[in-house]
Amino acid sequence: MAIDSSVRTRDIGAFPATAWTVDGDTIGLVRSVFPAALVRLPARPQHVVIDLHRTAIVVVDMQNDFCSPDGWLASLGVDVEPARAPIEPLRRLLPALRAANVSVIWLNWGNRPDRANLPPGVLHVYDPDGASVGIGDRHPVTGHRVLEAGSPSAAVVSELVKQPGDISVDKYRMSGFVDTPLDSILRNLGVDTVLFAGVNADQCVFTTLVDAANLGYAALMVEDCCATTSPRFCWDATIHNVAQCFGFLVTSDDLVESIP
Repeated sequence: MAIDSSVRTRDIGAFPATAWTVDGDTIGLVRSVFPAALVRLPARPQHVVIDLHRTAIVVVDMQNDFCSPDGWLASLGVDVEPARAPIEPLRRLLPALRAANVSVIWLNWGNRPDRANLPPGVLHVYDPDGASVGIGDRHPVTGHRVLEAGSPSAAVVSELVKQPGDISVDKYRMSGFVDTPLDSILRNLGVDTVLFAGVNADQCVFTTLVDAANLGYAALMVEDCCATTSPRFCWDATIHNVAQCFGFLVTSDDLVESIP
């Protein structure tokens, strides 16, 4: 029996790209096919062609406790000025991506109040003696719990404003894929190419990018939208390893110029 593809009563699914369709007593299991929005980007180690309709950007940890002068890392004596470097290029890039219907995903560290899913190895990183101000403890200046989901500490820095339609994912490890719904969300969006931005490039950005590559996503680091408070050699090693083993390096200017 011929199917009238022009008739669609309603969808079942969060996103059109992967939704089923309902037509009376029939369920359409064939996902929608959108015309490709292909763009060619200068990149390293080779230039790339991506489909904007199958692309998302994941912005990692651009939040107060990591990037603000009165945040947690700053209270520990860390110079957070390098972590603020991605703010301006992201302010230019994100509106252009949204206009091209590229999903924006904010991947922020956001603890459970009881820290029940955090093993000692994660807590030890910033509280090696068990007596310092660590993850989930009260910030000595602001009084907010460090990186607790829903708190100002875990919020995106004020210069970067979430927009309606953006997606937020809380994470609890260096990699945003461990113990989170990030992979499920990307697959429901119909995404196979992921742009990465945020901090720290050699830690949470890199480990999330590596896991994305291992899961079969095409991984592109937006170089000028990433930064780290680590020593320079950590940045150099990260850039080398992304281009050598796990993905590609692009810039925000090239992305913006390539978007129709």
